[in-house]
Amino acid sequence: MTGWCAPPPGWPGPTGTDTDVGKTIVTAAIAAAAQAAGLHVAVVKPGQTGTAEGGPTDIDQVTRLANPHTARTLASYPEPLAPLAAAKVAGLAALELYEVVDAIRAEAGKHDLVLVEGAGGLLVPMGVRPSGEAWTLADLATTLGVQTIVVARAGLGTLNHTALTLEALERRGVPAKVVLGAWPAEPALVHWANLTELLPHLVGALPDGAGGMEPGVFRRSAPGWLTPALYGVLDDWRVWAEEVS
Repeated sequence: MTGWCAPPPGWPGPTGTDTDVGKTIVTAAIAAAAQAAGLHVAVVKPGQTGTAEGGPTDIDQVTRLANPHTARTLASYPEPLAPLAAAKVAGLAALELYEVVDAIRAEAGKHDLVLVEGAGGLLVPMGVRPSGEAWTLADLATTLGVQTIVVARAGLGTLNHTALTLEALERRGVPAKVVLGAWPAEPALVHWANLTELLPHLVGALPDGAGGMEPGVFRRSAPGWLTPALYGVLDDWRVWAEEVS
């Protein structure tokens, strides 16, 4: 999850409508905006998968772009699978729900804001409870009582995926808002139509390619991509639309 930011005891946690929707870059942007506003920020990634492929991890990317005060991964697994499946395949210990909760709460005691980045979508199996039952990001959100950011695509198909995720969160009593993970440089009709439909839920939109920016440029730019709910300065979507069109 990457979340709708609030100081503890409300930890934000971003989740996505799917994998590769921009959760990591959105997490970095929220962290950068919050730090620019003077907050001490921690970013926690409960489960990182796909480490056998090499390359930077999600926490590596967040650190490069936003340089939060604390950035940590609780468990890493070689295969690019859901964390629980990756743990089983590798023969490694699965993430235990209440150990993750305790780790996040410990960081909350030392920071103004804790961002918890999920893996894949809301109902991806993350690990196990003490009973052996699987838990998901939705379970983590309800256990922590967090506000949650849903990171969504801008293009075709996003309305259904986003609505399903928001409905699942609402049924669990989890407040949620939406950030578009990558707004195209040349938006088409479908992008503008989706923006209009999502506007009541929207608290941010990142430009496509934001993750490739030089870190200093990224940190200076991040507040302009997010509304004040996420420590940004974006307060007029009409002005934003005029600037990006």
